[in-house]
Amino acid sequence: MRVIIIFLFIQLGCVPYNVAEDFTNWHETVGIKNAEKIRQLEAYALFNQRIVGGVIAPVFAHPYLAGLLIDVGRHSPSACGGSILSASRILTAAHCWYDGRLQARQITAVMGTPYLFHGGTRIPVSAIAIHPWYNPRSFVNDIAMLYLPVKIPFSGAIQPISLPSGSLLTRDLNGEWLRASGYGRYSDVTAPTTNTMARNVHLQVMTNSRCRMFYGESVLNSTLCTYGSGGVGICQGDSGGPLTLNVEGEEVLVGVSSFVALAGCELQYPSAFARVSSYVDWIRPQLQ
Repeated sequence: MRVIIIFLFIQLGCVPYNVAEDFTNWHETVGIKNAEKIRQLEAYALFNQRIVGGVIAPVFAHPYLAGLLIDVGRHSPSACGGSILSASRILTAAHCWYDGRLQARQITAVMGTPYLFHGGTRIPVSAIAIHPWYNPRSFVNDIAMLYLPVKIPFSGAIQPISLPSGSLLTRDLNGEWLRASGYGRYSDVTAPTTNTMARNVHLQVMTNSRCRMFYGESVLNSTLCTYGSGGVGICQGDSGGPLTLNVEGEEVLVGVSSFVALAGCELQYPSAFARVSSYVDWIRPQLQ
């Protein structure tokens, strides 16, 4: 299996413009390095919890979140996120499977734990469906479905998330606040603490026209862009993770984390997601 991700290089002090490159070699430049940082943070958190009673964020906060450990044939794994849609399907970013250079040999889904490398339910992925028009050298159609060989044991800590339907299929969400979840960083200056495991951040949706001021024609109608408050964002490393909208107390999946600016998430460049409503017609048949 492989993953391809797109990252943007933005010169500080310059007027933002389209400088998007592609997902090529994302695993080596971002995914593997991020996974190793997560592993080290988890080791610190587990030690600190045993010694001084540190508190880990409850897994019930985002039971639909799946961590993905990805074997790309290197000495260390890469990492992504995903969203549990059913007892045997997880939605993620296509570049988490193939990044134009490295293809995943095996992906293990991790559920029901705030730790990516410790505990929880772990199931190796048996098959993957990539959007037929996915191209690792563009931002378009960066979406994929993972198939599991056995059913996920649902519990209070592991639950599927709903897809958008009805009016949500045409709602642009501009100005609304959404929640991104994952195992990666939400700050450029994250220090080791006991709450740096699976967590979430609230992000506000910006219009695509404004997002194009930063990323140019890389922003399509099927792209959903956000910025946060206080310089927070998805940063690097949460590719494939869920972006959700709370509808009458229930979280609904509206985005799949796709790309960010390499310049840094605290500089308030937008985070970009695949807009799930644009892909529902492809996603639903994969659930059969």
